[in-house]
Amino acid sequence: MQLDFFPSRSLTLYLAKMFVVRILAVLVMLVLVLMALDLLGSTGKILEPEGNGQAEIIKYASLRIPQLIARFLPYSVLLATLITLVTLNQNSEVVAMKAAGLSAHQVLAPLLLTAAVVALISFAFNERVVTRANSTLKAWEAVEYGPIPEQSGVRANVYLTDGDNILTASSLIGSGEDIELDNVTWYSRAPGGIISEQIKATGATYAAPGWRLENPKRFDVGSATTEPIDDVVVGEGLTPEQIDLQSVDPDAQSFWELSETIDAYEAAGRRTSEMRAKWWHRLSGPLSALLMPLLGSVAAFGLARSGQLFVRAVIGMALGFAYFVVDNAALAMGSFGGYPPFLAAWAPFFLFLLVGETVLIRTEE
Repeated sequence: MQLDFFPSRSLTLYLAKMFVVRILAVLVMLVLVLMALDLLGSTGKILEPEGNGQAEIIKYASLRIPQLIARFLPYSVLLATLITLVTLNQNSEVVAMKAAGLSAHQVLAPLLLTAAVVALISFAFNERVVTRANSTLKAWEAVEYGPIPEQSGVRANVYLTDGDNILTASSLIGSGEDIELDNVTWYSRAPGGIISEQIKATGATYAAPGWRLENPKRFDVGSATTEPIDDVVVGEGLTPEQIDLQSVDPDAQSFWELSETIDAYEAAGRRTSEMRAKWWHRLSGPLSALLMPLLGSVAAFGLARSGQLFVRAVIGMALGFAYFVVDNAALAMGSFGGYPPFLAAWAPFFLFLLVGETVLIRTEE
């Protein structure tokens, strides 16, 4: 009976190599299929602006692929776990390892170690690549796949409130008093939230105070008429600092940048539940890869000749997908304040960690 947590060096490398190859194979397959389906629906929009061609399609794919990798890497680890363990079980390799005195945890140890390395790589990849891809793609989508402004600090889909009134913009450029808004719409609302007037403009700049709309057109709800008007200043209660805070996109910021943004929101007395939940999920999300060998371990133990191997694989897959469902639901609850942010991000992880350990121990018995 071995007392070490890991089996022999040769067996550890054998299992880790098998696991890594299957993770990469499943991930490549998922990304290629999903990217092809995405391009079928997006190519027409990408080619719509004059001058766009194959280069823009490749650019779009280069921005979408990191997002797909980040989203489906945990699923790839789950499917690779099931494929690896089912193969080992069918070839009686699990029986041989247990006959040599290895416990269930020792059999899974190389897979857990590999999953931990995958989690670290996933975190670094999300911080260095995915956040930048999110920011660039959203800014590109905001200009409908046209030329992206050269200025830094481009943010998309801005939604601001000034009392009962609303100011929206497709994109925002710059910061402080140099902020420029593009494709702006101003909604004047009467008491009770009823929109009485809508003004659309090609852009807006800071007028100290307020925001001067360029080339505005007014739509009067009462008379249902539209007419061009002179440049007008709206949103005098909206300062550049407020817009900087309200237009933050957590998905486009790194872990450390998001931490600074949360501190700024708290200093301004603003609600931070959604950002705090996503901040914690930046840690718990990549660690979900560590759960997959535990949740899929039910497929490794038990005789393949018993005829229940397929059922065990389905149970392992169901446990893995149940985790993703619960995780997304908890994150949504935490975003609007139903759960504390820490609980929303970490409760599914620890819950399914206990479930996986329980299943593993019961299966081994």
